[in-house]
Amino acid sequence: MAPRTTKPAPDKLKTPTDLKSNALTSVADALNRVLADSYALYLKTKNFHWHVSGPHFRDYHLMFDEQAAEILAVTDLIAERVRKTGNVTLRSIGDIARRQTLADNDAAFVSPQDMLEELRADNLALVEGFRAVKQAAEDAGDNATSGIVDDWTDQAEQRAWFLFETGRTA
Repeated sequence: MAPRTTKPAPDKLKTPTDLKSNALTSVADALNRVLADSYALYLKTKNFHWHVSGPHFRDYHLMFDEQAAEILAVTDLIAERVRKTGNVTLRSIGDIARRQTLADNDAAFVSPQDMLEELRADNLALVEGFRAVKQAAEDAGDNATSGIVDDWTDQAEQRAWFLFETGRTA
């Protein structure tokens, strides 16, 4: 089945804002990029949650599930921020695939240590994306986005820290 390409009239989704539209387009683009990466990271984290094995199974299984839930919770906030600025957000899995910068992992088996390292690196890449959002927001005078992205950055940094510490060997 071919994807639908019907586009609504621009004024039907235009949310009023006092911010300049050109600057907000760069903020929305940056937000949509981290939103796509968040979905990619969510699915990868759930994949590793479902497929982890070994002596630390329970600990990793639970940690991956907690982290996936945290990532998923942020996706709605990111998308709603895009809409509040008068822009449109992701519409499909294909849209996510076109925008994501994080690599998928379709391997049949990934060692638990490699899972920890890959998720840590991806969370740190997401931090970089959030910093790009913050810069775009500050350049646009978008105080709300600039402020809220700090919490998302902190959450991703904490996930990366937990993954790093969990993967350390004595």
